[in-house]
Amino acid sequence: MLFLPPLIQLLIFGYAVNLDVNNARIAWMDQDNSPASRELLSQFQGSGRFLIIAEPETDAQMQRLLDRATVDAVIRVMPGFARDVERGRTTSVQVLLDGTNSNTASIIANYATQTIARYSNEVMMQLSRSKMVAGTMASGGAMKPAVPQITTRSRVWFNPDLKSRNYFIPGVVVNIITLVTLSLTAMAIVREKEIGTMEQLMVTPIRPMELILGKTLPFVLVGLWDMLLVVAASLLVFHIPFAGNFWLLVVCTLLFLLTSLGAGLFISTVSRTQQQAMMATTLFFQPFFMLSGFSFPIRNMPFSMQLLTYINPVRYFMEIVRGIFLQGTGISTLWPQMLALAVFGVTILWLSVLRFHKQLE
Repeated sequence: MLFLPPLIQLLIFGYAVNLDVNNARIAWMDQDNSPASRELLSQFQGSGRFLIIAEPETDAQMQRLLDRATVDAVIRVMPGFARDVERGRTTSVQVLLDGTNSNTASIIANYATQTIARYSNEVMMQLSRSKMVAGTMASGGAMKPAVPQITTRSRVWFNPDLKSRNYFIPGVVVNIITLVTLSLTAMAIVREKEIGTMEQLMVTPIRPMELILGKTLPFVLVGLWDMLLVVAASLLVFHIPFAGNFWLLVVCTLLFLLTSLGAGLFISTVSRTQQQAMMATTLFFQPFFMLSGFSFPIRNMPFSMQLLTYINPVRYFMEIVRGIFLQGTGISTLWPQMLALAVFGVTILWLSVLRFHKQLE
């Protein structure tokens, strides 16, 4: 519970959960067979993002490739492509996508659109130069192009390589701390009930607050240890960028531990067996996880579900960890999330302590 699960979860998310599309498998269907279509083909081959594994000649072959998921997309050059390009007419290239995985399909469609647009710009420049040369020869003097040129330069902040791994692994830190501290705290006290030693503790001179501290403080150390373990593995194994302040991350982790330990203590007071505590932990953890923004952006959720995320402490800790890792965000920006964690943590822990104190009395 302390060492292996965090490392296993980190490795699985780091290596297996990857939304990047580096080499899309495509089929090239050239129904024009012209120098222009072969030049477009060279654009796809030289982009480094496509792997051409088939060249179907008929619609049946093309459909079979898509039906069997042999390729992710088919690039189809229609007849008359070169003729339209040479005459300056509008022409088209058909991109057929396997939409089973909508995320992969949208990424490949974007790559294909960029490649075709790059080829189109080169063709337009060639046609413009040809008209300039023809006009110069006709007039006997140099001609200046009247068409303005626009150059686009893109800059990506916080995750320049656009790696999904850099986005997911900081969220794994949050999930591991939540799951481990919640489950261990929930089972620690209920185990005393299950084996019959709670009555022995109740007749000792130990006060209720001392018993609570003795049961929860070790898991504070466990949560901090798991945080250090996962952060170190993220930096050393996966080379995740860490742009923020490490001590700010430690302070925010302590604030979040108030919530997770308080929730675990509450589960322990309402459970009679460890099995009930584990089931209740799953009941708490799954909504926390799904509404935290770990996999699905909160802004894409229905409005009613977005409102529910405001009472989810994991959401605020997720924003803090990703902000510290990727953006280097400081207290001046993160103080609303830190305040929310403090309010949730103190309230949940206080209510749990009251219930546990009443049971001991």
